[in-house]
Amino acid sequence: MQNFHTHTFRCHHAKGTDRDYVEAAIKAGYTEIGFSDHVPYPFPTNYYSDFRMKRSETEEYIKSIQRLQKEYKDKITIRIGFEAEYYPALFNDLLNFIKPFHYDYLILGQHFTKNEYDSGSFYCGHKTNSIEILDTYISQTTEALKTGAFSYFAHPDLICFTGSRKVYAEKMKAFIRELKEINIPLECNFLGFWDKRNYPDKTFWKLVAETGNPVIIGLDAHQPEVYLDKKRLAEMKKFLYDLGIHPIENFNPLK
Repeated sequence: MQNFHTHTFRCHHAKGTDRDYVEAAIKAGYTEIGFSDHVPYPFPTNYYSDFRMKRSETEEYIKSIQRLQKEYKDKITIRIGFEAEYYPALFNDLLNFIKPFHYDYLILGQHFTKNEYDSGSFYCGHKTNSIEILDTYISQTTEALKTGAFSYFAHPDLICFTGSRKVYAEKMKAFIRELKEINIPLECNFLGFWDKRNYPDKTFWKLVAETGNPVIIGLDAHQPEVYLDKKRLAEMKKFLYDLGIHPIENFNPLK
């Protein structure tokens, strides 16, 4: 079993120590996991993003996971990554900042449109009936994945569009087809399922099944106990299987 979507206390909304997650994963039978905490974006000095680690915490984050890699090397494979948005104005600065830390992978988790601090930026998990915002989410994440910097697309159905389901289906169908051309795996997100959020969105995943995109499961663990919740994980897998989706069993996130 694998999971490459794990957070730490450094993002200010996850619980437990790094070791707690590793121990829970081993107990649950996982053979490979990855830490992918919210990346410390180099925002302008007058802006503070309160759901990600600080730049000053990055080195300690890397060293903590590296220590666990060595300590548990005979029990589990541990990877080091980040979950990152694609903010066009800052993306190259971000890559330059994290490159010296020799991380293993990046996953795309687009929580805001535009550059987060921009006037008119939008948190994608909030409800919206704006077709313009939906289009921006689609175009921005497509541009992100075409950079080749990301290993997979986390919760691609995060955008909470409350407008016409016909419009949503039409736009997502074209979006999913383009993602298939890029050949990027799409993550069915267990946190959304576990917490009964607007995702996984059944319309979205029906279209994924029809198009045949590669799919992986990500726990999006914000507390160690998530690794142990096999009952609800089995329910989410059944949701996918019933649609005819069979997630990748052995995924390699390394670029």
